[in-house]
Amino acid sequence: MQIKQTVAVGGAAYLISKAIHSARVLAFAVLGMEAIYEFEVKDMPVAASADGTSVHTAGPAEWAARIAQSLPGTAVLQ
Repeated sequence: MQIKQTVAVGGAAYLISKAIHSARVLAFAVLGMEAIYEFEVKDMPVAASADGTSVHTAGPAEWAARIAQSLPGTAVLQ
């Protein structure tokens, strides 16, 4: 199944929709949008953690430090 048009709301959904080049149903086609799909993606933005560190903890801390460094005198809530 070739994707002709994707509709996405929000920043992350928009970026991901632009990265999907094709899709095909792998299982449960009768379920429609709830089926299991395989997507072919290119240049998809992704964050991964393979060292056991939680990206939900480390990511915000890293960006808070970068923002604080680039904007001296700015308090960043964590």
